[in-house]
Formats: sequence, C-alpha cells, structure tokens
Amino acid sequence: MAWTVMGLIVLITLLPFYWILRTALSTNPALATDPDNPLPVDLTGGGFERALGLQSAEEAIAQGGAGSGLAFWRYLLNSVMVSTLITVCQVFCSSMAAYAFARLKWRGRDKVFGLFLAGLMVPTIFTLLPNFVLIKQLGLVDTLLGIALPTMFMTPFAVFFLRQFFMNVPREVEEAALLDGAGKVRIFFRVLLPMASTPIVTLAVLTYITSWNDYFWPLMVSYGDSSRVLTVALATFRAQTPQTGTDWSGLMAATLIAALPMLALFGLFARRIVSSIGFTGIK
Repeated sequence: MAWTVMGLIVLITLLPFYWILRTALSTNPALATDPDNPLPVDLTGGGFERALGLQSAEEAIAQGGAGSGLAFWRYLLNSVMVSTLITVCQVFCSSMAAYAFARLKWRGRDKVFGLFLAGLMVPTIFTLLPNFVLIKQLGLVDTLLGIALPTMFMTPFAVFFLRQFFMNVPREVEEAALLDGAGKVRIFFRVLLPMASTPIVTLAVLTYITSWNDYFWPLMVSYGDSSRVLTVALATFRAQTPQTGTDWSGLMAATLIAALPMLALFGLFARRIVSSIGFTGIK
C-alpha cells in the first residue's frame, strides 16, 4: 500500500514535466486546434530550435512562433555567472560565520545568533524594496553584481545549517590541533573545513538551485540583455507573438532546457543532501 501511494505521488509530480515536454514537441497552431490531446500534436522539435536560436524566422513564423529567437546562450551565461558568484561567496562567508557562532567564545554570542536567526522569520517580500533602494544608490541596477549582492555574502539559513555541523564536531579534534600549535584560523581552514565537505557541498547545491530559480528579484533589477537571467528571459516568449498569442511551444521548450541542469544537479547530490540534512537535525 505504501509503495502504491508513493507511486501515485511520483506520477502526480512528474505529470507537469510530461505536459511541458508534450507542449514543447508540438506546434502552436496544432495546440490551438487540439489542446486536450495528451500526445504531442504535429510532432516537431521547432520549439527547442527557437529556444536555442537555431530556427530561421520563416520556420518560426510557420510554427506559430516569433520571427526573432531567444538569446538563450547569453541568458544562460548570465544565470551561471550570478548563481556561481552567489554560491561561492555565500558558502565561504557563511562557513566562517558558522564557525564563529559554534566554536569561538565572545560576549553576547548566543544573543547575536538569536537575533541573526530572527531573519528567518522575515518574509523575503519585505526586503525587496530596501534592497532595491540600496542597489540603486550603489549604481548597480541592471548589472549582474546588483542581482547577486543581496544574498551574496550569507543568509541566516546557511549560517544555521553549517553551525549545526560544527557544533557536532568533537572538541578533541580542535584541542589536538591547538596542542600542535595551530591557531584558530589554521584549525578552521586545515581541520574543520575538510571535515565539513559534505554539508558544504549540500549547501552549495541548495544555494545554486535557489539562486538559479530566483525570478522576482532579477526581474526588479535587470532591464536589458546584458544582465537578464534565464528565468526572467523566459517571459519574453509571452510577448513575442502579438498576432498569434503566446509561443507556448517555445516557452515550454526553453523552460525544460532551463530546468534540466538543476534537476540533474539535484539528482546527482540527492543522497548527500538528505544525509546532511538528517545529520544537522534540520526538520
């Protein structure tokens, strides 16, 4: 019975991905005439060609798409740069902050950590306007750095996640390093960081996926192709064909291509992510 219920849940979860694939492999005129067909209508790979900018204007218009393609590779590069910048900086800075909260003794440490954790209760929507004003004053609107800056250094969740691991490391390991003459900085980089490779990789994967899928903040900050990320660029398909409507085939093809790297990344590290979350005690 349990496997049956789990199988039904998996089918329900995979159904939207199948419908995306079915739409991407159809032509827009055929979708309009037979929208309820569960199979691809007028099977074609034109949606993927338009998404990757490989289809001519005549072919695109014939299949109900726009005459101009999506600058997919430019937007993909922007997404990779933003996600990589956020992931590298956030994991590095959060690991240092987590070590300070877990191992270093200083006045008011627990109170500061409690105040820091209070940031988890602040809805993201409340921080958008102050962040936008700050980015505008810094002159970083419509730049990749402006998109990455609000979450580039650390987040309460990242610090809490790594702090839980550092607190579970036996103090005898750190004391042995101190007896060998190592200082706090050397212990952090030479002893604790290598031991924390699994939760660090887990945090890096989760941070990369989150920054890759972010939509509303990049939409507020970026206005041109030089800083537009892939999630925001997908919306351009909705405005490319004012005569025939939304290019659903191209939009679904581009959406599927954009989601595949994150699905593969999560699938590759799924076991490690579950193991790390269970070890740190996060519910």
